[in-house]
Amino acid sequence: MALGTRLQETTGLLQNESSTFKRGTRREGGVRAPGEPEKPQQQQQQPELGSGPRRPALPAGTGLLDGYISVLAHKPLKMHCKSCALVTSSGHLLGSKQGNRIDQTECVIRMNDAPTRGYGKDVGNKTSLRVIAHSSIQRILRNRNELLNMSQGTVFIFWGPSSYMRRDGKGLVYNNLQLMNQILPQLKVYMISRHKMLQFDDLFKQETGKDRKISNTWLSTGWFTMSIAVELCDRINVYGMVPPDFCRDPNHLSVPYHYYEPFGPDECTMYISHERGRKGSHHRFITEKRVFENWARTYNIHFFQPDWKPESLTINHPEIKPVF
Repeated sequence: MALGTRLQETTGLLQNESSTFKRGTRREGGVRAPGEPEKPQQQQQQPELGSGPRRPALPAGTGLLDGYISVLAHKPLKMHCKSCALVTSSGHLLGSKQGNRIDQTECVIRMNDAPTRGYGKDVGNKTSLRVIAHSSIQRILRNRNELLNMSQGTVFIFWGPSSYMRRDGKGLVYNNLQLMNQILPQLKVYMISRHKMLQFDDLFKQETGKDRKISNTWLSTGWFTMSIAVELCDRINVYGMVPPDFCRDPNHLSVPYHYYEPFGPDECTMYISHERGRKGSHHRFITEKRVFENWARTYNIHFFQPDWKPESLTINHPEIKPVF
């Protein structure tokens, strides 16, 4: 059977699941399993930030990242970078002309279906790792000529609720990832294990004092990507991420939420609506950025476009190597 036909069939399978995905948060958020009731709402608290994620206790130099499992061989990811460019999908990158600087970095990390074609001057063209939400698979397949067929060694890490990623034949997303990888065996396709997903929940609670489920929070792809980068990279240059208080300034610059959707929603409008949302499940973009700001006080994380640096705290925590 022709490659294009089989991929179209895969897209069709995923479209049958789209109504289920839409029960989750907008575009990339987590979703409840079919029939699972909403969790009771509790009043949000201000984040009580912890001291940062902790690296896995692995022998130095192995490059093994536990919890990221290859879809076909079921082996852990082996990858390490001395320097990384974490490229967000923010409209702040439009007109930035950061592309050459990004491409000169050893490893370039992108999210979901954010394109490079047509935006290379601002976001670069190189992609070493792409972190993708379960709900973005259809868009990945629709743009497969750019994102899959031209990947040239890119590592893909998919995340999603355990009910969709289970490997017993009932995990709808996992089944489609297997099919995609069988059709395109050259792709380096990984998934985040159930145990690792629970660790990400624990990390969120450790850093914010909030239980993710009770607070009706769905971790964003940005949360997973930054956490993975802390494990993967010795130095992280983040492009397009604003500081947590950026949107409180009444004169803040208005940019699209995605640089590749210039007529899409405004970034700060999206951030504030999700942060304030109490009914249903929402990303906590601003809360997450407070955590990233805190991590940058301890780890080798730097922010560009806009350029900013976290203010020093009066009490300096001793550096603790991140351990998940």
